[in-house]
Amino acid sequence: MLKAWKMKSKEDIVIDFFNYLLCIIIMFVTIYPFYYILVVSFNEGVDASLGGIYWWPRKWTLDNYQKFFSDVKWLRGLGITVLRTILGTFIGILFTTLVAYGLSFKELVNRKLYMVIIIISMYFSGGIIPYYTLLKELHLIDTFAVYIIPGALNTFFILVGLSFFSDIPSSLRESAKIDGASEWRVFRKIILPISTPFIATCILFVGVGHWNNWYDSAFFVRSKNLKTLSYLMMEVINSTQVSAISQQFGASSSTTTVSIQTAAMIIATLPIICVYPFLQRYFVTGIMVGSVKE
Repeated sequence: MLKAWKMKSKEDIVIDFFNYLLCIIIMFVTIYPFYYILVVSFNEGVDASLGGIYWWPRKWTLDNYQKFFSDVKWLRGLGITVLRTILGTFIGILFTTLVAYGLSFKELVNRKLYMVIIIISMYFSGGIIPYYTLLKELHLIDTFAVYIIPGALNTFFILVGLSFFSDIPSSLRESAKIDGASEWRVFRKIILPISTPFIATCILFVGVGHWNNWYDSAFFVRSKNLKTLSYLMMEVINSTQVSAISQQFGASSSTTTVSIQTAAMIIATLPIICVYPFLQRYFVTGIMVGSVKE
């Protein structure tokens, strides 16, 4: 490596230096806010409110996390969010993949009509009031199903999957059917294993969408037992009644609303950070699916 540096001109060394410096600055600006929240979450709330905490906790404590996990409402919200993310992602990926695979058959009757309907739904919507009315007529308002059924199909990933499945040679499917495999077995045993990059990318985007979604809880769910963690956090952040929030969290002399809030943020962010490394190796391949047309 030193030999490579010696072979470079002074201009190249200066350019490389500023490139590395810029990358370090961008990385710091990106990571430090999360690190700061992590530090505050492990510090006593009253002490953190005095300021001056930048790199590590001044007074270590787990009270903020204990307060969070001792609140039944927040634990329930976490459970609803986890259940919604798992079921919503599984059902969404299943239906999206099946529809995209079906549309990849050029011999499908009315294929172009289905494509037009899907594309129109991407650009035009009826608005919030007609959408609410539709959910009400379907008896989805104030039910857990309102988190799952409306998002069972992702039109964007249907088009991405369509492009991906269209690139799979039809001879692969035909040879399997000649050997006696049914259409479902072809899809399950052959198509799905080679579709891992596409499916992994869908899981990442759809799962994060379900995990962070507070919109449905705000407009379509009235029951407090069905509120998601993201909605509860949004409610706390946007509330102006600090004393009411403190009472809601059960803040003690060593904790504050902000310190417990930071603990909730860490808990809400940690699952996504843990899952991402396992899907990251498929991410670039999956996101580029269908981007090149030949």
